[in-house]
Amino acid sequence: MVDTSLAPSSLPPETRVYVIGDVHGCLTQLASLHGMVASDLALRPIQDSVLVHLGDYIDRGPGSAGVVALLSEDVTPPVGRRADLCGNHEAMMCAALSEDLRAADAWLMNGGDATLASYGVSSDALPTQWAEAIPSAHRQWIASRALTHKEGGYLFVHAGIRPGRKLHRQTDEDLLWIREPFLSSQDRHPLVIVHGHTPSPVPVVRNNRIGIDTGAFMGGLLTCLVLEEDRMHFLVA
Repeated sequence: MVDTSLAPSSLPPETRVYVIGDVHGCLTQLASLHGMVASDLALRPIQDSVLVHLGDYIDRGPGSAGVVALLSEDVTPPVGRRADLCGNHEAMMCAALSEDLRAADAWLMNGGDATLASYGVSSDALPTQWAEAIPSAHRQWIASRALTHKEGGYLFVHAGIRPGRKLHRQTDEDLLWIREPFLSSQDRHPLVIVHGHTPSPVPVVRNNRIGIDTGAFMGGLLTCLVLEEDRMHFLVA
């Protein structure tokens, strides 16, 4: 039997959601978590299974190209539905590949050099050459990621939301980048927010949010939150 705890919100019956935090090029850990999800589904079949990735697939870690290949080619556990969200690092990459020199510098300073290296490109190459080295299918997949996904009483988003602002009025900037005042807010949001973006050694569970960026690229664990009805537990790799 899986050891679960009470969750801050709930899902409809016969729905289970697996949510994976910031990957940052940690391909081996992601593949291991996917294997755990597949094993869990085999042991505990359910009518509606959903896999959500919270973004930041690239940068900093060594396997960014492999992570994008894995996800863009749908080599993932046999879930019924999947939602791969955009993170701020994907947004930085898209801006950098648009040949905006300031955006290119910002991307390099935030780990873009590791992504380029994973595609066999030196960061010394001209930004105009970067896109040529990255398969168009990978670029298109990254550029087409959604910013949010909703299931039951939860909203899944990369960074968080602006407290006090209606969900449909949230800005891309907040959804991708916000930390404060979101992290310290005690407001009861319309939905419980499940997010990454801000690393911590262990998952952070509050009555209004669950943070699951556990710093895989810094030598920490990659975390998968498992939600079902009003219960939750974690898988880690």
